[in-house]
Amino acid sequence: MSEGTKRRLAAIVSADVVGYSRLIGADEAGTLDALRMHRAELIDPMIGQQGGRIVKTMGDGLLLEFPSVVAAVECCIGVQEGMAMRNGEIAETTAIRFRVGVHLGDIVVEGDDIFGDGVNIAARLQEIGEAGGIAISGTAHENITGRIEAGFADIGEQTLKNIERPIRVWRWKPEDRGSTAVEAETVSLVLPDKPSIAVLPFDNMSGDPEQEYFADGIAEDVITALSRFSSLFVIARNSSFTYKGRSVDLTVVGRELGVRYVVEGSVRKSGNRVRITAQLIDATSGNHLWADRFDGNIDDVFDLQDRITEQIVIAVEPEIGSRERERARRKSPDSLGAWELLQRGLMHLYRFNKVDRAEAERLFREAAKVDPNFAAAHANLAFVQSALIRIAAADDREIAVNEARAAANEAISLNPDEPLAHYCLGRLYIVDGDVEMAIAEMQASIANNPNFARGHQGLGYAYYHGAGELDRALLSLDTALRLSPRDPMRWLPLFLKGSVLRDLGRYDDAVSHCRQACQLPHIGYLPQYHLAAALAEAGKLSQARTAMEKAIQIEPALSIGFIRDSFINLHETVLENLLNSMRKAGFPE
Repeated sequence: MSEGTKRRLAAIVSADVVGYSRLIGADEAGTLDALRMHRAELIDPMIGQQGGRIVKTMGDGLLLEFPSVVAAVECCIGVQEGMAMRNGEIAETTAIRFRVGVHLGDIVVEGDDIFGDGVNIAARLQEIGEAGGIAISGTAHENITGRIEAGFADIGEQTLKNIERPIRVWRWKPEDRGSTAVEAETVSLVLPDKPSIAVLPFDNMSGDPEQEYFADGIAEDVITALSRFSSLFVIARNSSFTYKGRSVDLTVVGRELGVRYVVEGSVRKSGNRVRITAQLIDATSGNHLWADRFDGNIDDVFDLQDRITEQIVIAVEPEIGSRERERARRKSPDSLGAWELLQRGLMHLYRFNKVDRAEAERLFREAAKVDPNFAAAHANLAFVQSALIRIAAADDREIAVNEARAAANEAISLNPDEPLAHYCLGRLYIVDGDVEMAIAEMQASIANNPNFARGHQGLGYAYYHGAGELDRALLSLDTALRLSPRDPMRWLPLFLKGSVLRDLGRYDDAVSHCRQACQLPHIGYLPQYHLAAALAEAGKLSQARTAMEKAIQIEPALSIGFIRDSFINLHETVLENLLNSMRKAGFPE
């Protein structure tokens, strides 16, 4: 070893920007300005607070050293949570997200630079990390256990590029902050009593990021078609699409989603030609059960989707009868352009922010204009409008209600089996206080699509908020949670279930579910005040007051009167129970 070269044990962090080349290509100046702002306002101060140092920057990445692995991981969690909040209202195509790898190991120090096996392992961990998440080695995890309130998921030993020995890897993402309960729930999911399947987002092989919506649309339509089979258990799109853009071990996906089968594929669109590949894997063993390639003209895309679906079903459940198979076929739009507009709209809708929601509404309107007979376009337009009503974001509530109802009824007149339209009508009937019709519409959405997680959630909401039928509500919410175990909006059925459990007197369980909801990102004040109510009933008044203060910090107008005015048609007993629990927590009148 040369003079000036030293060895020491250190915590090493490797981080890079996901999709950096694409971001720079789209807007070089804007991307660089945003990076500088994030560095100055969040990242560099966080590194300094935890006693770390920036070893070097590499354009799209950072190499950091910390004297303590606890400090390193706390810094990374703080940065990733901060970035998640900063990205909350930014379109996914322009948001800056980091992948982070952390390792505790031996390094070689030469001047201000560091080298060695420890640095290499951190870099490889970063490469397999999730956007917005952290991947750490088993060595690092051993040293933070019991010292950090964060739930890391064990994904087993991984073979990392150019690293001779397998490395045990643990992963974290923002919604897992302090959430060992969430991790345990995901890991312990049991297989349903019928064939269970998840369809991952198909890879876009066209070389054009603008075609991403097309690949997503293929996978989404296959999910929808499979979901209509009552003999299958199909994971919801919102959960299976959380794996988008990641290189994943399909056996791990099977365990996390609690399914036996996983479908993955790719789409290549060139001019008027399209090629779709798909394969079916037994996630319990990793064995390939079926694979095929489908080529055709772009005008044949719906026929190609039907053929893929049928081949999957035959491989998974050969006993399914022809009548049920026919029932699962979509009613395709007359215009491919309308379908493409719908898929573009869905890309914006699933980003859950005001700007994208407005763009989704515009695209759904355009799809319905291009093809007035396209039921799904009208149904999704109704969904956007009913969502605005639910979160009190509509400029004119009465107009929004009427537009949503008209769009839902139009979708049903075109296709009586459209589940989303029945769901939207159910939500509107809840707003009107017509509980019987609300329940009937939610049941119709599930009859048309037995695996429609949103329909089960809506039915649970109707049973609880409308009818005060707690046991039925609990059953429906459990079904919704199981059908979509990784849903970005999982906080909604979680805190609803927590509220039901509170009314049933199961206070510790209520606290657990509301707390899980509060640990997820972009939740607003709803789960927080339900957590306060549950803690108050559990006799944890100090914690209840803290939760109450957090809820009021998010929504300063929050009070007993505010909630009473917000839920005009809430079941009387359910409302009074909630208000009494809020009084115990210390909410103002």
